[in-house]
Amino acid sequence: MLFSRHETRLPTPEEALKGRPEPEFSLPERHTVLGTPLAGPYPEGLEVADFGLGCFWGAERKFWQTPGVWTTLVGYQGGHTPNPTYEEVCSGRTGHTEAVRVVYDPAVVPYETLLKVFWEAHDPTQGFRQGNDRGTQYRSAVYTHSPSQQSTAESSRDSYQSVLQGAGYGTITTEILPAGPFYVAEAYHQQYLDKNPAGYCGIGGTGVSCPIGVAKA
Repeated sequence: MLFSRHETRLPTPEEALKGRPEPEFSLPERHTVLGTPLAGPYPEGLEVADFGLGCFWGAERKFWQTPGVWTTLVGYQGGHTPNPTYEEVCSGRTGHTEAVRVVYDPAVVPYETLLKVFWEAHDPTQGFRQGNDRGTQYRSAVYTHSPSQQSTAESSRDSYQSVLQGAGYGTITTEILPAGPFYVAEAYHQQYLDKNPAGYCGIGGTGVSCPIGVAKA
């Protein structure tokens, strides 16, 4: 993607760009595919999950195509700079990774199924890159919103590590942390591959199936 500087080290809070108290852009009202509102508060009974798996253009499409997902939006998470811009994130000086926020109905699609989509849609062993996309903003991440999500994500990682190792892959580098601030990305990034069907998509998995039903909250 544009502007990447291929940074291989996360900045400390002191090194990070200072950012701004308010975002420089507003979020579109509705999802261009699902027709649902992008901004919360969301309807009662829905839950939120956050994932980073490389370029968020292709990553978001993986999730909006999943039955039971109510809406998706892309943004920046896991860093230090408040309200960053895309160019700032790609400089490697904010500490953020490109993330997808998934709002879903757990009665239709359990969190474990979203984790299966996540693990199988990328190679979680690559560190600060995903395929040809290189830089700290492409690192693999799961940001959790409850102790149940945290333990389920960790258990799924451990289960997937076993099958990946058997297939010849290395150690999973995915960070699994409680969710911090999610800063929405610019409007043109939202549902990018719906607006640009022939656009770039750097998402590609290992071809190794993730064992779902093993991990329990």
